[in-house]
Amino acid sequence: MSAPRRREHSLQELVEGVRRRDPALLGRAISLLESRAEADRERGAALLAQLLPLAGDAIRVGVTGVPGVGKSTFIDALGARLVAEGRRVAVLAVDPSSEVTGGSILGDKTRMERLAAHPDAYVRPSPTGGALGGVAARTPEAIAVCEAAGFDVILVETVGVGQSETAVADMTDVVLALMLPGGGDELQGIKRGLMERADVIAVNKADGPAAERATLTARDYRAAMHLVRGGAPGGAPPVLTCSAQAGTGIAEVWAALVARREQLVAEGLLVPRRAAQRLRVMWGMVERGVRAALEAHPALAGRLPGLLAEVEAGSLPPRVAARRLLEAVGLG
Repeated sequence: MSAPRRREHSLQELVEGVRRRDPALLGRAISLLESRAEADRERGAALLAQLLPLAGDAIRVGVTGVPGVGKSTFIDALGARLVAEGRRVAVLAVDPSSEVTGGSILGDKTRMERLAAHPDAYVRPSPTGGALGGVAARTPEAIAVCEAAGFDVILVETVGVGQSETAVADMTDVVLALMLPGGGDELQGIKRGLMERADVIAVNKADGPAAERATLTARDYRAAMHLVRGGAPGGAPPVLTCSAQAGTGIAEVWAALVARREQLVAEGLLVPRRAAQRLRVMWGMVERGVRAALEAHPALAGRLPGLLAEVEAGSLPPRVAARRLLEAVGLG
């Protein structure tokens, strides 16, 4: 016997549910925006049109770092502190997508037990959907929904892959990069992104036997940041130590993030930064839409697999294949 079909809520019900921070309807609203179904696109656009005027006031923080650095534990500790201070916190935890279902596979709610259970917090795992940098393609829209719901702090957790720093910086106000004590070769692949985009760096797990090593690691990163970004606008990012497990250093990391955002506001940089982010979101959607349209275009039926195979085999230059694709649909 099949399960009963879930009732489809009206747009007005979704809007009202978001505004009163109903967790179930918040989830339905974000799911509507994440849906790839053609029928949901118009409803999603109409929902956003009603919610966007209510959005924009939250502090948006990206949290990145390699897998195993303790991002979820840190966010749970930080979020618990913030809701205790009277703030409302939403977490958009971007999970790797399951290749079978396309859905989230990590289940960050299970690693944010305190926060997920708090009435003034909302934790939403979302699949990456194959988006570059491990940040869901629809995350900017999910941010808008959470802001419309009245959450005043939005924390975006990435999966910690190589392009996360750039991707998360393109949708948040400030970026926190969590590091492991000792650093090591495993961080080489993301150091450049960190040096360019991180607003605050925190060496996590600075407790027990690792405390001294964390202090030395922070000193090394501090020296490196002064060399690379000491003369840049805003100067080098602060490098701190903390322990999400022990709850130490969390307040100092938050204060550094707030100070950096206040600096952006004071220098008149936050408004143009968000404007540029909106344009990048738009062009990203255009690019994904163009690709989808090309793949479904009748003029390419039967031709596309052969072109792809030639490019994969190295017998056809990518630029030649791209030109042929565009010419076939009248865009060359």
